[in-house]
Order: sequence, then structure tokens, then C-alpha cells
Amino acid sequence: MSEQSPTDAQTDPETAAKLAAVKKRVGRSAVIGAIFLMATSAIGPGFITQTATFTASMGAAFAFAILVSVLIDIAVQLNVWRMITSSGKRAGELANSAIPFSGHVIAILVVIGGLAFNIGNIAGGGLGLNALLGIDPKIGGLLTAALAIVIFLIKKAGKVMDIVLVVLGIGMIVMTVVVAIIAQPPVGDALRQTIVPDELNFATITTIVGGTVGGYITYSGAHRYLASGHTGPEYAGPVMRAAANGIIITGIMRYVLFLAILGVVASGVALDLSSQAANPAGQAFGSVLGEAGLRIFGAIFWAAALSSVIGAAYTSATFLSSFHKRFLGGWSLQIATVAFIVVSLIVYLSIGTAPAAILVFVGGFNGLILPIGLTVFMYIGWFRRDLLGTKKYPLVLLIAGTLVTLLTWYMGIVSVGPIFAFLGTGA
Repeated sequence: MSEQSPTDAQTDPETAAKLAAVKKRVGRSAVIGAIFLMATSAIGPGFITQTATFTASMGAAFAFAILVSVLIDIAVQLNVWRMITSSGKRAGELANSAIPFSGHVIAILVVIGGLAFNIGNIAGGGLGLNALLGIDPKIGGLLTAALAIVIFLIKKAGKVMDIVLVVLGIGMIVMTVVVAIIAQPPVGDALRQTIVPDELNFATITTIVGGTVGGYITYSGAHRYLASGHTGPEYAGPVMRAAANGIIITGIMRYVLFLAILGVVASGVALDLSSQAANPAGQAFGSVLGEAGLRIFGAIFWAAALSSVIGAAYTSATFLSSFHKRFLGGWSLQIATVAFIVVSLIVYLSIGTAPAAILVFVGGFNGLILPIGLTVFMYIGWFRRDLLGTKKYPLVLLIAGTLVTLLTWYMGIVSVGPIFAFLGTGA
């Protein structure tokens, strides 16, 4: 009996069903992987420190900033994910196709923003080891960067790290919920100020937005999805639903963490926000769970920082492919990633700013450069839909994306001074 031809296989119901099942499973795996990368990038040491810092300084009014940040995240990610996955091109390549050299501009901004992120991530590693072992944050940052390089270069170590991060991530969620319950935050006041805040601070919104969807984070999930090969406008619906679900889940985690810190602050505990060893989130957890809770938090915080150091350096380095294709993979990309970590470490060790203040500032800085890339993508959505493989594009997404782009430009302009002030005075 002769083999089936491709045409026969296509008309065979059983074979077609098996192929469809495999395709669906692979596609689902790719989307889950992309969502995981986006989510873990959005909830790192910077986000945790920013939430604790602003909750300590603003109280329940910070709830409004969280709500706005989630809404902005949805508008940004849905547009970026849809355009990148529909076109099948990375952000820099897609931008260059629409406006010559605009992709190079985005690449430069992502690299600069990624460098800022990584300085903050190394600072977060130092704070984590300080809470866990009591060592100096600078030494902790040095050890974090060195271990990040080792894990990046040894693939098996990276796989073990992934498993450890999943376990510690679950532990972080459990600890946060426990603290939120024990601390008994003023939920009613928090809910009211989520809609009608007593205080409105654009610098805090810009910072929390930049820390969760700015810089390389804007494109990391969509770029991860491209690796699956499942691209084209026909995948737009499932991809956008998955992205929205991921953002909503991380948004809930942001709010739960906010409530946990708010309960501690409302009880009268004063958090240190500016000293060299200041770790406001760690102090909040320690005040509720005691010394053991502080140590466990330190381990989780450090692991998150370690993972973020690797992720930020690698993703930022991939944007160098906009200048030369050798950075698409191989040793060139590995060397660039290691160099990225080393430069970030040198900058961190050479500046005297407190680690917590650095973690707040880098979110704000990436929030300042976010609207530049968004402007290019909105131009593509309005005027260059031919690059997306279809003439149709949801009008509601374009309107929401355009409004968010205008809002981020305005917030960036009025927030420049306060954000750079974080470096000199803490938050």
C-alpha cells in the first residue's frame, strides 16, 4: 500500500484532526510562554518596590494609579501584540518598514531603557540578599550579576532556575495574600480612591506604567510569540484574549500587593524609603510575618531580581539585530548579553543612589520613553495596515491606543522633573 500524499492526508478526517490538535497544542504553548514572559517581566523587583514606596507616601490614593496603569497596559499590549504577531515582524523591523530608521530609534530607546532596568534589577538583587543574609547591598548586587552571567551561559542552570522561580513565585503570591489578610487594610477607602482619589500624581502613574509595560517589556511577550511561527492576522483573536487575561491577572496581583502594604502603613508602621539598605516592601512583610517572613521575602525578591537581570539583558540585546543580523543569535548575542550585565553592574557600583530609589527611577525613566514607540505603532495602525497582512483593524483598539499615547506624552512631559528627583532624594 502506497504512502498517502499530502492531499490525501488533508482529506483524511482522522489525520486532519490529529494535525489540528497538534497545531492547537503548539499554539497554546507559545501563547502561554509569551504571557508568562510578559507577566514575569511586569511583576519584578522594580514593581514591588515602586508599589511599596508609593503606597507608603500616598496611602490609599495610590489605588487610582494602579487602576490607570492596568487600563494603559491593556491598550498598549493589545495593540503591540496584535501588530507584531499579525505582521510576523519584530518591533524594530516593523517600524522600519513603516517609517525608515524609526526601528533604529526604538531599538536605541529599548537598549537605554533596558540598561536602566538592569541597573535597577541588580540593585534589587542586592536588596534581596541584604534581606535574606544581611550582607551589604553593593556586594549583593555584585554576586547577583555574577550568578546571572553563569546561569545565562549554562543552559541546564537556566532550566533549574525556571523551576525555582515558579515555586518562589507561588510562594510570593501566598505570602502577599497572607499579609493582606493579617494587615487588615482599609478596603473601603481603597475602593473609593480607586475611582475618586484624594491625590493625583502623574509621576507615580508614569513610573508604575513604565515599570510594568515600559522599555523592553512592551515588546517581550509579542517577540516571544513570534518564535512559535504561528503568526498572521488569523491568530489575532486568541492572542489578544490571552494577552488581556495575562494583564488582568497581573493587575489583580498588583492590587493585592498594594492592599498588603496599605494595611501595614495604615497600622502606623513607618517604612524606610531612602537609606542605602531601604527595602520598603521587605520591611512591610517583616512587620507582619516577623524575621522569618523577612528572610523568605528576601529569597523571593532576590530570585525575581536575578531572573529579571537575565531577561532584561537578553531581550534588550536582541534589539541590536536592528543594526546587524549577527545579533539574531549565536555567540554575538551571548557576548552582547553578558556585556549588558557587566555594564549595568559597573554603573550600579559606581553611583551612590540608594537601591530602592534606583528601582523607582528606572520605572519612571522607561515610562518617559514609552510614548515614542507607541506613536510609531499608532501610525502603523492608522496609515500602514498593509504591513499587518490585512486591511481591517479594530477601530476601538486604535482609538484606545491613540488616547493612551497622548496621555503618556502628557504624563511624561509633566513628570520629567519629579522622576529624575527620585535619584537624588529617594521617593
